[in-house]
Amino acid sequence: MGNLDEFDAAIKLLSTDFSYLTIDLPGHGKTQVLGDDDCYQMESTALALINLLDDLDDLKSHQPTKYFLVGYSMGGRLALYLALHFPQRFIKVILVSASPGLAKDEERLARKQSDLQIAGELSRNTATKDFANFLNYWYSQPIFGNIKNHPQYAEIIQSRLRNNPEILAKSLQFMSTGCQPSLWENLQHNHIPLLLLVGELDEKFVAINNQMNRQCKSSKIAIFPQASHSIHWENSLAFAQYIRDFFQPLHPTPYTLHPSSS
Repeated sequence: MGNLDEFDAAIKLLSTDFSYLTIDLPGHGKTQVLGDDDCYQMESTALALINLLDDLDDLKSHQPTKYFLVGYSMGGRLALYLALHFPQRFIKVILVSASPGLAKDEERLARKQSDLQIAGELSRNTATKDFANFLNYWYSQPIFGNIKNHPQYAEIIQSRLRNNPEILAKSLQFMSTGCQPSLWENLQHNHIPLLLLVGELDEKFVAINNQMNRQCKSSKIAIFPQASHSIHWENSLAFAQYIRDFFQPLHPTPYTLHPSSS
């Protein structure tokens, strides 16, 4: 439920080392989908991002640029898909509170039905007050830990309120964990260095990321103490330091692409 401002705190700490490109995913921020609902799907979104990178290369009139890639939550699932399907475009990838989706058909069906219910709630809460109430309910979920006590929580909510809940619902409907293709089998074939970041209080994602780390030989994992799902908000300084240490800036610096949404 974020937008291209999601990593602003980290970007301020990293801007002397990296150039960066942040993206509003379909259904988020100011990005407008001009096609049909299939454009919200992960496969279509990934291809659109690659086409954008190709267009940027054409403007600069040189060979394809290779990027560092950071993705959070839904954006992390997308970042993993990009790394696995377009490995020639990325140097290293950081996945924040992310997953490869669900391995079993029955799990995907149950999750899809659950997400459809949430999407329905979103589309009914179009008034600002109602949407704000929905967001406060959303961030009361256990995976977000004590995020409501964060000194910038009001700013986080204001940022999310810039989204359109009806359009946001489409993103949840068509690019939810239940809708995306499972990437578990692909992990063993990945050769791009992956850094998996997860908060220790986010027990569900700690388990998922430990399993990912066991299946992918090119990955390593870092677990943030006293943090939950939104580690980039909860400990921006440490988050930025992990990015700097893992990417080890090259000269000239490549762009760092940040698809983000949660």
